Amino acid sequence: MAEDLKKMYKTIMDDHFTPNMEISFIDGDNRQTLFYEKVVWTVDNINKGLRYGENPGQEAALFRLVNGNLVLGETETIQPGRFLASDIELLQSGKHPGKTNLTDADNALNILRYFVDRPTVVIVKHNNPCGVARSDSLADAYIKANMADRIAAFGGCIALNRPVDRETAEEISKQYAEVVVAPDFEEGVMDVFAKKKNLRIIRIDNINRLQTFVGQRCVEFKSLIDGGVIAQWSFVPKARSKNDLSLAECEYKGKTYKIEREPSQQEYNDLLFGWLVESGITSNSVIYVKDQVTVGIGTGEQDRVGVAEIARDKAYRKLADRYCFEMYSVPYNKLKDKDKKAEIDAKTAEEKGGLIGAAMVSDAFFPFRDGVDVGIKEGITSIIQPGGSGNDYQSIEACNEAGVTMVYTGQRSFKH
Repeated sequence: MAEDLKKMYKTIMDDHFTPNMEISFIDGDNRQTLFYEKVVWTVDNINKGLRYGENPGQEAALFRLVNGNLVLGETETIQPGRFLASDIELLQSGKHPGKTNLTDADNALNILRYFVDRPTVVIVKHNNPCGVARSDSLADAYIKANMADRIAAFGGCIALNRPVDRETAEEISKQYAEVVVAPDFEEGVMDVFAKKKNLRIIRIDNINRLQTFVGQRCVEFKSLIDGGVIAQWSFVPKARSKNDLSLAECEYKGKTYKIEREPSQQEYNDLLFGWLVESGITSNSVIYVKDQVTVGIGTGEQDRVGVAEIARDKAYRKLADRYCFEMYSVPYNKLKDKDKKAEIDAKTAEEKGGLIGAAMVSDAFFPFRDGVDVGIKEGITSIIQPGGSGNDYQSIEACNEAGVTMVYTGQRSFKH
């Protein structure tokens, strides 16, 4: 049975999707049509499409938008030919990409487009970021993103917004990754990656122009079980600068509640960084960030206080694993020495999982103060959330009691 499963993962699907696809939006005599063509790559002198879909045995095809224009109301779709993940340059394939590889790369770019002024690395696993970091060098940004959740980053998709240099390539090669996406690769880098035969190396020159994709929309389609389709415009975060945020304030039973402290510039930097990372995370989600590095990421939960606790618990576990790996070169769960383990546990507890001074980010409002209390208890100093709960006054009171600042975006950031 195990051998059969291994064989399944190595199988290349011969998909039966047509080479072209058209999608039309029709209003009476007015027809707007988007034209797509199927993407294939030449691997070992054979044309190959997507390896398979979300699972082996699911046929899948990638189509890129090559013509057409769509305007609905005042919103216009992104123009044909401005390719990112739908038209990749495959420099090294090993196993050529499947559906999950490309959707991971796409969501990494979805986040990365908001960060162009400094070297930034986004590591995505199962379509959610597990580590995002910015720094003054690409290698340091990668190390911080990887160590933010070294375990989850195993087998992930690494997206970088600068050409990969040899130092960064050597750091990446120390771990197992599925995909590396970058605008370019400096001399000697491909020799480093060649030692990882199944690593997919993808060059997308348009990463150099990622900022031009900020604020741009495309139509997203979701198929239902009965073949029905939901169409929606893609999400655009409105809060992308300090001026787009407002200090938390609300009225309750005739009384006005206001946050007492404005964020520092450092806190604004972390709040905005976290909010833009949040736009690429499956809801219900809460994350913590510090010094523009993710500390704990909680995703896809049903209740907000629960996901705040999960993100907190992950921060503790990931910091303990990081210290263990840095000090003893082994994962925390493989460390046998009880005294060494106790030392790491004490250090992690003292630093509260790295949450002291961190920013807390929520993609929707907190229905009660118990959500913000989770972060406040761990020493966070700032919170960003949409606002709009009938109990916002509770969260404001909780923050003021602890000297924590909180800002509103005025916009929910769900992603399903």
